[in-house]
Amino acid sequence: MNSHYQYISKKTKCEEIPITFPYQHQNFQPGIENYMIPRPISENPNTNHCGKLTDKVAFITGGDSGIGRSIAYLFAKEGADIIFVYLSEQEDAMETERHIQMLGRRSLSIMTDLTKEENAIKAIQKAIQTFGHIDILVNNCGVQFLQDSILDISDMQLKTTFATNVFSYFYVTKAALPYLPKGSSIINTASITAYKGNKQLLDYSATKGAIVSFTRSLTLNLVKQGIRVNAVAPGPIWTPLIPSSFSAKEVTTFGAYTSKVPMERAGEPFEVAPSYLFLASDDSSYMSGQVLHPNGGDIVGS
Repeated sequence: MNSHYQYISKKTKCEEIPITFPYQHQNFQPGIENYMIPRPISENPNTNHCGKLTDKVAFITGGDSGIGRSIAYLFAKEGADIIFVYLSEQEDAMETERHIQMLGRRSLSIMTDLTKEENAIKAIQKAIQTFGHIDILVNNCGVQFLQDSILDISDMQLKTTFATNVFSYFYVTKAALPYLPKGSSIINTASITAYKGNKQLLDYSATKGAIVSFTRSLTLNLVKQGIRVNAVAPGPIWTPLIPSSFSAKEVTTFGAYTSKVPMERAGEPFEVAPSYLFLASDDSSYMSGQVLHPNGGDIVGS
């Protein structure tokens, strides 16, 4: 169990309530990693690297923090140059870009709103102008807004959630496709909610189900072009989306008591990134249309 886990005694039916994180909340989405306590763990210091992505170029949406940042760091350690897109979190983005460069790889950060197709086109064009090609596309950006009832989901929230979590994946993939050579890999970020649902995340869960179907259909569409398409469906992971989505009280038990994860804890971003590395590398050359499930032991349909 991670060192920041602690327990308080509270009488329940023969159990204690685990307090995993201190009280905290951010009133904006998708949240800022630099404000989180404790900071998410982006790198595994015990991992050996062997150049699985040497001289590849990866384009990652939502790459400034959380899972996206961890993917960027791991890909860079494996030899890839990184382009990442973020919405507005400049402090997080600057930290991520500096660290990628410290790892010895080239980095390009792009601040833009990918819910607009013209911005996705411009971002891909800037990436091509800078690096000349793209080999790996990771569609990862997302937002989520908790509501107790479908009656509380406004038209604006619904459109924002789908535009960010689904439309951006279509826009970026469309823009990148003419530049993806044979052997390229597209990886989409789904969620355990696509399989189990979540009573407070109706629209978010619906978008993640759409991403699974998008992945499977795009696989069939691109297989003759030699482009593989897969997805990763994380369970509860400690990222900026958590304090920016949940109440301060809910954050304290995130991943342990409230989520009822078999491993009884939230995951860290570095525990998810290897799934993306596997799907990006030649190790998964015979895999397409599949979903990996780093979720703390929850058994879900594939």
